[in-house]
Amino acid sequence: MLKRTMSLLLVLILTMTSVVGIASASTTTKETVIKLSDTAVTVDGQEASTSSSAAVFVGASVVYYEDGHDSSYGEGTDSDAHSAEEAAEHKVVTITKPGTYRVSGKLSKGQLAIDLGEDAASDPTAVVTLILDGVDITNTVAPAVIFYNVYEPYSNTEDTKGIVDLTDAGAQVVLADGSVNTVNGAYVARIYKEGTTKKLHKYDGAFYSKMSMNISGEAKGTGELHITATNEGLDSELHLALNGGKVYIKSQDDGINTNEDGISVTSINGGYLYVNAGLGAEGDGIDSNGYLTINGGTIVTMANDRSPDGGIDADSDITINGGTVIALGTRNDASSSASKQSFIELSFATTQAKGSKISLKDSAGNELLSHTADKNFQSLTFSSADLKLNTEYQLYINGVQQQYTGNSFGMMGGGFGGNRPNGDNGQAGQGTPPTGERPEKPEGTPPEIPDGMQGMPEGGFNPGGQDTTVSGEGSTAFVITDSVHSFSGISEATDINDKTKVTFTVNNGAGIQSVASGESIVFEGVTASADVPDSDIQLTVTDVPSENYSETYLLSELKGDYSKIMPKEDGQYRLTIAVVSSNETYTGVSQLQFAIGVLPFTDVKSNDASYNAIKALYEKGIMIGTSSTQFSPNSPVTRATAITTLGRLLDIEQTETSSFNDVVKNSWYSGYVGWAVENGIVIGDGNGNFMPNDNLTAEQMKLIISRYVELSGLDISVDDLFPNTLTGTMTRAELATVLSKLL
Repeated sequence: MLKRTMSLLLVLILTMTSVVGIASASTTTKETVIKLSDTAVTVDGQEASTSSSAAVFVGASVVYYEDGHDSSYGEGTDSDAHSAEEAAEHKVVTITKPGTYRVSGKLSKGQLAIDLGEDAASDPTAVVTLILDGVDITNTVAPAVIFYNVYEPYSNTEDTKGIVDLTDAGAQVVLADGSVNTVNGAYVARIYKEGTTKKLHKYDGAFYSKMSMNISGEAKGTGELHITATNEGLDSELHLALNGGKVYIKSQDDGINTNEDGISVTSINGGYLYVNAGLGAEGDGIDSNGYLTINGGTIVTMANDRSPDGGIDADSDITINGGTVIALGTRNDASSSASKQSFIELSFATTQAKGSKISLKDSAGNELLSHTADKNFQSLTFSSADLKLNTEYQLYINGVQQQYTGNSFGMMGGGFGGNRPNGDNGQAGQGTPPTGERPEKPEGTPPEIPDGMQGMPEGGFNPGGQDTTVSGEGSTAFVITDSVHSFSGISEATDINDKTKVTFTVNNGAGIQSVASGESIVFEGVTASADVPDSDIQLTVTDVPSENYSETYLLSELKGDYSKIMPKEDGQYRLTIAVVSSNETYTGVSQLQFAIGVLPFTDVKSNDASYNAIKALYEKGIMIGTSSTQFSPNSPVTRATAITTLGRLLDIEQTETSSFNDVVKNSWYSGYVGWAVENGIVIGDGNGNFMPNDNLTAEQMKLIISRYVELSGLDISVDDLFPNTLTGTMTRAELATVLSKLL
């Protein structure tokens, strides 16, 4: 009963102070004081017991990957293995009972382990709070601190959608005010249960928990935890929350990892976090196999600068609701648009050097971000409470103003860059006004793609995706909106220096053609508009939005083998070709977008009800996008769009007409209108007008198709094409859904 009362009191304390840090545990709960030493560990002033039945004992064997075994032992390599002699040098201090433990002192070779028994996971009273108060532990064969068995409040199959409360978790860590705690740890490669290939042990982090772990600071939040890891830094097999204190991590691989696929949540609610990860061959700053949710605190995180890793990486949503975030990497995973706080994602055309000073200012010169990079990077995610929507910002690297050539809408994001089958130069499928004028852009929308840069090559539609758009123009106005957070192809502004501007083409100007699943992208050469050395031209391919793929090479490194950089998996991708920033003569960026086996549109998701219909019509060249990356599924359908789309579906022979005053001859839709009026499928308003730019209703489209079915003698029930719920103005997605039934 006493244990349960103390545990419930602890939970109450943590609940009241989960974000700002807990109040001093010494004033609320009886503490057991552990002092570590290489000679004698003491517990409440007495030498620690060697009996495993004691609340704290010394003498357990460290779990490690032992050398001298074959592949039936586990999945480790020679570099993961350690000798029995090295392992025996480590002193293991084990906590076996619930309670609050204030720990200080040093173990030159040792481990602090918490193991409340196999039944602890389901016991709400099995809570251990470690108050780290000047700890210094080094382990060369395994984690320096490890929670084996404590209470676990969550199931490892429960999808919390990125929201967890770990105030009653069994693994509680508190950083004592004013303390500096040092943890230098190794890892344990996968060891099999004897006679099987099932996992017995695998502990990747220097500071590790098999159960959900909650880390907080004391009242002032001044306690520090410094982790140095030969593999990963701070790990939990389920969920992890950081609420206060100051945490510094240096790791050869991931800085932080939570590893239950699709389930784990890394939640940062307060405090200060600095991560320099990927000091070995690879590694993300923060890597969640599930969700990353940032609600507060200050986070500075860096990834490996040579592998395709990010300062922030999550298999599910990254949500930023508060705090200050500075994440650097080769590529950062895209943050969720559901984030409650504004964020900006910057992808540079070439690698930025260690020591580069990054500055983001508003139009009044106020500096929101001033940061000096501690390692090379090509991607930056920044978020703070001061970052606002619909506000113009300028970006500087080492005092040099930067520009971008692409963003969330695609190449320059202008909204009118879609491809046209058979080289059409109008906005097919969108309904460009006959005068050639574009609809007015919303405030803050980046410049449009210049006319003539988006058209299809002769020969018709490109199955599987838009023809790539090459962009060389840039904008220095970085404006975040509800739908635009990401800016790509960032380089120094071309109008502020004396460098010669360079553009790039690929495949002798043909661009990169998208392909269907299983097919290979054709990429056979790069041509520059000036004589730039191959060693000063950098190529980068990333997926869009950034999630899984990034490859970067200098042109000289490829040695003509462009397949090294090309992806093979289905997805949307962007190729950026740029002059490295250190070149003193030339500057320039060109971007090309392509797709493998998927739609290239960022506003159509694979689980949308209309996805298959849109994909079917798109791949046949019947409906295309409103830009290279936007389909605009919820936009209304114009009369010109509807007739053009129907005509493409039926593969009709176009004919011009003089029946209407408002149909521009030889426009993208006029030949289809001519066919439709010639066959009695459409009529005008009776006054000589077709009204090509008027929105079309579902009832009007039903009438058009009814006329076509009657004329053609097809055995089709038009009512089956139009559900009763389809009324009012048709959207592009609804049109695709209806017409796909005629394929």
